[in-house]
Amino acid sequence: MPKMKTNRAASKRFRVTPKGKVMFGAAGLRHNLENMSGKNKRRQARAHELTSEHAATALRLLGKR
Repeated sequence: MPKMKTNRAASKRFRVTPKGKVMFGAAGLRHNLENMSGKNKRRQARAHELTSEHAATALRLLGKR
């Protein structure tokens, strides 16, 4: 049976933690940052957890399931 190919777009957007959570970076941090509050920029800069219904799809694209 051939190896499962990882979806390259998904591998650039998601990462899986040791416990199996799927994390992603928030959108909206590319430009016009001078109009955004520092609190909002700090909040968006950290990784966010993908919801369970979307995590199953992401794991399949990453070849983890």
